[in-house]
Amino acid sequence: MASFRRLLPLCSSLRGTRFSSSGVYERFGANVCGYSKFTSSVHTVSKFEEKIKRAEADASEDNDDIDNIRREFDAAKRSFLEIPEALKAMPKTNPEGIYVNRGLRLDLIQVYGFDYDFTLAHYSANLQNLIYDLAKEHMVKEFKYPEVCMSFKYDPSFPIRGLYYDREHGCLLKLDFFGSIEEEGCFYGRHQLSEEEIVEIYGTRHIGRDQARRLVGLMDFFCFSEGQLLQFLRILKEKGKRLFLLTNSPYYFVDGGMQFMLEDSTGNSDSWKELFDVVIAKANKPGFYTSEHPFRCYDTEKDTLAFTKVDTFLKNKIYYHGSLKSFLQITKWKGPEVIYFGDHLFSDLRGPSKAGWRTAAIIHELEDEIRIQNEDRYRFEQAKFHILQELLGRLHAVIPSSKRSEAYKLLFGELNEERQKARSMMKRMFNTSFGATFLTDKGQESAFAYHIHQYADVYTSKPENFLFYSPETWLHAPCDIKIMPHHVKIPSSLFKTSRCSSMP
Repeated sequence: MASFRRLLPLCSSLRGTRFSSSGVYERFGANVCGYSKFTSSVHTVSKFEEKIKRAEADASEDNDDIDNIRREFDAAKRSFLEIPEALKAMPKTNPEGIYVNRGLRLDLIQVYGFDYDFTLAHYSANLQNLIYDLAKEHMVKEFKYPEVCMSFKYDPSFPIRGLYYDREHGCLLKLDFFGSIEEEGCFYGRHQLSEEEIVEIYGTRHIGRDQARRLVGLMDFFCFSEGQLLQFLRILKEKGKRLFLLTNSPYYFVDGGMQFMLEDSTGNSDSWKELFDVVIAKANKPGFYTSEHPFRCYDTEKDTLAFTKVDTFLKNKIYYHGSLKSFLQITKWKGPEVIYFGDHLFSDLRGPSKAGWRTAAIIHELEDEIRIQNEDRYRFEQAKFHILQELLGRLHAVIPSSKRSEAYKLLFGELNEERQKARSMMKRMFNTSFGATFLTDKGQESAFAYHIHQYADVYTSKPENFLFYSPETWLHAPCDIKIMPHHVKIPSSLFKTSRCSSMP
């Protein structure tokens, strides 16, 4: 730039001058040939100088922006040294609450339907190990897997609900709201795949429609046993509600479980059938909602099915198979007055939702995740993450990619490192491998959360949570939610207020 500035006086003195063949120069007028070209070159130099000046001014402004963001970052780091009192005072979310995606008037609900497994019946941790061991034995003896498989131990801390299994590549995936694979949420066995390995297998982190066809959604989960259930069912009966049980499990399995759950409470192990107006086993959901299979009356003593046409449902009788179409024709129950409780979003709730029933998703792990979100340490890291995300966004916005200096790169690296620390801390509070069930590591909704939005009007950890609400309650969806209704976003202003008051 300095060399161009030194040329300007010389260029100015040469205007209107021409050299002769003898080396003597003489003045010439504006109309002499060659003057316009020379003048044009001088103007070009002047414009170039203006661009340089503007670039210097822009660079100065960019440095000011970087300095301002740097000062805010330094102030934020000082405020990160302790949890603000305002954060501690924020209200807690109820782990046993009912969370609403679409408004629901319970006073209009006349019929309550229930799935059995993981909805009415929850299982202890011992069952997880039993099923795992039986599966190992079956694979080795029937499918001739290596004997070493028998030494494998079940690890309940590894999986979460809402993952997807790729039948072709053998990968276990966690997907976000838009169907993209989480950066740290893809495993082959217990090996976590890198982003390069993911791209090598799938071509991209986004799962296309054709690829999605080979994925199996793992939507149900083994839970711990609960009490209170009998009281909830009895209150519904006292209020004149109709109850039905619709399950894929066979009768003997349901009967054994219901007897076990109710015999201590009632002294009569067979009384559970009195609670329900209709009991349907081996329903073959989700095919039940679209097929036209007939119902068969099941003889519990002979273990046989009658082939006479079922045109009415009788108390204390058990029915097998059937279809939604026949069910509605026999009962005359209208879709909007029926609510169905289930834990599997695809098998239990997708069909009823499309058929016009109201739906309630039972998600037992919701309680634990809400309790973690209520903790000050989680909210602290969440607020840090939001502040760092905000600063990174501003840094990207004010500095275009063509002007990113070393000062920019240094600040970006520091902000990104702190953000990653906060993200990792939050993930480890839930599950070290896959993080939270409802959120991705970046704070977006997971694919599991997306399907809850699609197929569940309300969701809660267990059916008996409805005991805390009157059967005439109107359940309203929050009008300002951006993610799941049970999530609370911690505002970054809590830290801003705290650090502003402490700064000189």
